[in-house]
Amino acid sequence: MFFMLSKALAFGLTPSNLLVLVGLLGLALALLRWPRFGWSLLTIAILGIATAGWSPLGPVLLMVLEDRFPRQELPSTVTGVVMLGGAVDIHITQARGSEAWNDQAERITATAQLANRFPAARIILSGGSAHPDAISESSIARQALTAMGVPEVRIELETRSRNTCENASESVITAKPKAKEIWVLVTSASHMPRAVACFRAANFAVTPFPVDYHTRGSEDLRRMQESVAGGLAQFDLAAHEWTGLITYRLAGLTRELFPGP
Repeated sequence: MFFMLSKALAFGLTPSNLLVLVGLLGLALALLRWPRFGWSLLTIAILGIATAGWSPLGPVLLMVLEDRFPRQELPSTVTGVVMLGGAVDIHITQARGSEAWNDQAERITATAQLANRFPAARIILSGGSAHPDAISESSIARQALTAMGVPEVRIELETRSRNTCENASESVITAKPKAKEIWVLVTSASHMPRAVACFRAANFAVTPFPVDYHTRGSEDLRRMQESVAGGLAQFDLAAHEWTGLITYRLAGLTRELFPGP
């Protein structure tokens, strides 16, 4: 129930979707009986799209997330690596019969590098599928890692999770972590605060290893976005993560609103 609710909420609260819906409503009202109210909504939608698309607002919101957990120097040995799903486009992969990656694919390459750096570490891929008849993200990621030279026998799959907190609760069952073990968590930098909040709630101590950065730092605050589409994409991503942090906390799935190192 929470999973379906969260998906519906995510669609409605995605800024680009919301602004277009406001604009369409305004247009409909302008063409019917309430032109003044309709044109006001249409103006708000256009200004909102321009602000979110061209201003540095999206990068600012993303930067706060990405800077929350700076990458640490890892010890000489680690117990295992947990990589969260999200880098695979399951639908295109299944339809085309060929691996299709999105802009979070650095999770895969970083995990392959860590697997080579720590040859004794366990590798857990966490990520199932929202649809019963779809292949899991973890199984696709395993194919990619084995193609990069990681022995298949080292890779363990967790295929039951459908969201970040399920990643955490199901990974605990798979990993069975013990005291003083060092587990490295690999996910996108903007996603790391929400992931850490979920893993702490599941009592799984992890060392964050953020990847897949979308901002360059303070330089992004002084420049206009190159396109409205690109700016909206960053704003949508930031809004998705902030909404997730708030929603998980309100639902009681996490104990911290904005965890820190």
